[in-house]
Amino acid sequence: MRDLKYLFAYLVPVSAMLGLAWQGLWTWLTVGLAFGMLPLVELFTSKSTKNVSEEEEADRGRRIFFDCLLYANAPLLFGIVGWYLWAVSTQTLTVFETLGLTLGAGIVASTSGINVAHELGHRPKKFEQVLAQIMLLPSLYQHFFVEHNRGHHKNVATDEDPASAKLGENVFQFWGRSVFDGWRNAWALERERLAKSDQPTTYWDNDMLRYTLCQTIWLVAILFFLGWHAFFGAIGMAIISFLLLETVNYIEHYGLRRKILANGRPEPVSPRHSWNSDHELGRIFLYELTRHSDHHFKSTRKYQILRHIDESPQLPFGYPASIMLALLPPLWFQLMDKRVVQNP
Repeated sequence: MRDLKYLFAYLVPVSAMLGLAWQGLWTWLTVGLAFGMLPLVELFTSKSTKNVSEEEEADRGRRIFFDCLLYANAPLLFGIVGWYLWAVSTQTLTVFETLGLTLGAGIVASTSGINVAHELGHRPKKFEQVLAQIMLLPSLYQHFFVEHNRGHHKNVATDEDPASAKLGENVFQFWGRSVFDGWRNAWALERERLAKSDQPTTYWDNDMLRYTLCQTIWLVAILFFLGWHAFFGAIGMAIISFLLLETVNYIEHYGLRRKILANGRPEPVSPRHSWNSDHELGRIFLYELTRHSDHHFKSTRKYQILRHIDESPQLPFGYPASIMLALLPPLWFQLMDKRVVQNP
């Protein structure tokens, strides 16, 4: 029965559907859930550092139930995105309602889309990798599949990684650097991969070319079938979703750096190079993303068996509250800079 707790993650897409159906003040329900109720409840609930026993790990890792929870996000994601695009193109909405629905759709595209795609993209099965790339489409962030898996995990907590925030760098500066440098890195990684087999960058096997084409077709189709309101809504929703992702990247590695060894290479990645949170609700709603150190230790470890590691640095709050704090740089620096210095 305890595994049913992950069903609570569906409250995010359900709240978005209620907002689309009931409109009015309800259009802000997803925003209120993600950045109102969740951080508030986490303030008054305990953390959990309990790990799955070694005996249970193998069984939990094989159980299809946990995989189905992820797969179900795909139809929810595209159903909600389609409903949102139809609503903004055919219904008379106030600015208040449009903004609420756009933020809600962006949150769904980030949590049910990018976050789930992140988990599936690390899996060895081709089906799951393809599904991950498809689920990144509404966020116009398919290059994440390349840069995150082959760039971020290699260069994390170094200046070579655009997704690892520097000490004293505010989140708005980080957005520009991480978004554009991450995209450029993905192109460079594909050029490097193709060069090894003597293939030109323009070869169809270049994932970045295919992603660019798919995302262009996506936007052109929205414009053609639903019009300009839906077109700009799709772009706005995508920007919100990938900026949420980048804010999560910001809080996950802020200020943490691997030491450079005598040979000029960085030390191996350790649990000290990711900020973690054991707040139960955030763990559930983000499919254990908040146990980030163990994810970097073994990226193929499924979310249901990720572990708390004692030596990993802990955020003072859960992920939802930390995201909001990051948007207030003076307060973020006051809370976090001393913790960075204290992290050995």
